[in-house]
Amino acid sequence: MAETQLDFHLEIAHVLFIDIVGYSRLLINEQGEVLQQLNQIVRNTSQFRKAEASGELIRLPTGDGMILVFLHSAEAPVQCAIEVSEVLRSYPKIRLRMGIHSGPVNQITDVNDKSNLAGAGINVAQRIMDCGDAGHILLSQRVADDLAHYRQWQSCLHDVGEFEVKHGLRIHVVNLYTDDLGNGALPEKFKQGKEQSIASPTRKGEGWQRRSRIAGALIAAIVLLLFGVWFLSQRGSQKLPGPAGGNVAHAASNEKRIAVLPFKPLTLENRDQVLELGMADSLITKLSNSRQIIIRSLASVRRYGGLDQDSLAAGRELQADSVLEGNVQKSGDHIRVTARLINVADGTSLWAGTFDEKMTDVFAVQDVISQKVADALSLRLSGEEKERLTRRYTDNVEAYQLYLTGRYHWAKFTPPDIRKGIGFFQKAIELDPKYALAYFGFAEANRSLSINADVPSKDCLPQAKAAAIKALEIDDSLAEAHASLSFSLIWYDWDWDGGAREAQRAIALNPNSAHSHFAFAHVLSDQGRHDQALAEMARARELDPVFLLYRALEGMLFHHARRDAEALDRLQKAVDLDPNFWITYLMLGKVYTQQRNYPEAIEELGKARELSHGNSEAIASIGYDAALAGDKLKARAVLDELKALSNEHYVPPVNVALVLSALGEKEEALASLEKGCAERDVRVTLLKVDPRWDSLRSDPRFIAILRRIGLE
Repeated sequence: MAETQLDFHLEIAHVLFIDIVGYSRLLINEQGEVLQQLNQIVRNTSQFRKAEASGELIRLPTGDGMILVFLHSAEAPVQCAIEVSEVLRSYPKIRLRMGIHSGPVNQITDVNDKSNLAGAGINVAQRIMDCGDAGHILLSQRVADDLAHYRQWQSCLHDVGEFEVKHGLRIHVVNLYTDDLGNGALPEKFKQGKEQSIASPTRKGEGWQRRSRIAGALIAAIVLLLFGVWFLSQRGSQKLPGPAGGNVAHAASNEKRIAVLPFKPLTLENRDQVLELGMADSLITKLSNSRQIIIRSLASVRRYGGLDQDSLAAGRELQADSVLEGNVQKSGDHIRVTARLINVADGTSLWAGTFDEKMTDVFAVQDVISQKVADALSLRLSGEEKERLTRRYTDNVEAYQLYLTGRYHWAKFTPPDIRKGIGFFQKAIELDPKYALAYFGFAEANRSLSINADVPSKDCLPQAKAAAIKALEIDDSLAEAHASLSFSLIWYDWDWDGGAREAQRAIALNPNSAHSHFAFAHVLSDQGRHDQALAEMARARELDPVFLLYRALEGMLFHHARRDAEALDRLQKAVDLDPNFWITYLMLGKVYTQQRNYPEAIEELGKARELSHGNSEAIASIGYDAALAGDKLKARAVLDELKALSNEHYVPPVNVALVLSALGEKEEALASLEKGCAERDVRVTLLKVDPRWDSLRSDPRFIAILRRIGLE
């Protein structure tokens, strides 16, 4: 038998081992929920994001926790552990113990033929962690020695002593804690060890044997360390292979940002804008199934659909590394497609292809393009990701075209177009009742209608919820369908726990889904959990930087957190990006109102009213400001206008209550809020955090409303 040559890669890494205390005692569904929450908490730490962005992080699941391997800084795992501990104050049910060590790690192939990591660095970190109880952040002596050179760490380091672990190895443990973070108590294992030392003095000869074992372990560690230093000096700039089997620079922790632009017609005759946008939309859906890609949403890229659009300029604005552009033309039952993947940095072509097929083969064309893009970007896809890359949600071309038409209209975000979109989604579902994406489209359109138009919640949100549930019955892996369901659960059912679970499930399925982070941000913000909400909203905006809705609503969340200077900064940047988005002006008006700058507020709200073609919240907000500014005549004129509008279409009671509260008509305002509560007006979910209701907060009827909707 030929000798097997081992491909042995060694590097000194900085390991954070995290374990959930009491995990096995949780119910199965509770275990999943806790792991999802922990994953999201860890991913949101600045140290995780920084290391991930630079390709200096490897993540390994452990079943009841995780291992984070930082490849650059000895401080990174410690700072990450501190950030996690800070956030856990808001999650008392999640009890962690953490161990940190710097040591050698190497790549191995596990029993499933998957790349994994092993080595003393990980083993010792686990032994350190095993010494702790809930709340403990324990360090090896090596890590503590490194930190002790810096003043900011010295007061946090508390020597615990040595403890004997497996195979007679003794490890020296240091407890990291402050007055606010960590666990200052002596770990139980050390208490027991001290008791055993008092009860059983060391027998003659055992001390020498123990010292011999320690000396042997130290010699082995020194040899291994020297070998690691030699290996790294020989390896030069080569990267440590990560869990996916490729270089860290190409691992899942270093996603590539790609924008799929609306396709353009080959000729202007018989152009099909639905197909042009739809081809991009379909490829966005397919490619978003890979966690190694951050892909810009349809809502962001549709603004770059102009025939004279410079693809590289669009890519730079979208902060993308590469752009997929193309041409598409339908002629009879044939479709001709050309596609090009371009490197934004230098304009070079990474891949190009041309396809001339029957329209019935459009799905095969999309499969090939998606696979070629993955190959050109050197993506290392898991088996599941490969399967999803070529998954077809329908084989019915007519249903597919109806779905694309629905998406085309829905993405305009105007009430008439949203209603058109709903009609096309319904027709697609009729042709293919198993078309999960069509149900998702129907859910999102109805959800959008509830907040973008003056429509009673009962006429759209139960329908949105039912459609999202149906989509997930067909395909539970649709992350954005979980996010859509989250909105329906909090807006109509006031099911805050359920809404949080669905949003977190969406993030777990696709951490790079901006919509999923946006949904979770809404749940958190409405409950008053502002710091966490703003972190989620920042991630959504980071993933989809030119989507105006995220920009505007990030301003709203800052406003609800009473951080108006930051709200103004975000909103002004949104105006710079597009001066015609009405929601930005609505939010600006709210901020200026809180600053008692009523003339400026009314001016901004007037723009919102005009650009929205008469949204009743914009109208009511003008009346609210007029009353506060002392112009009660104008405020009453607004009330009359809202009453007249109610004869034409639904006017949400919360908007009427807003003007009444500013006029000092407290009882009438509360009665209108109670009516809004009875009608499940979406806007009642903002009552806890919107500063405009501060004058009513101490009233028992207002408190009763908050309690009824689960916010008190």
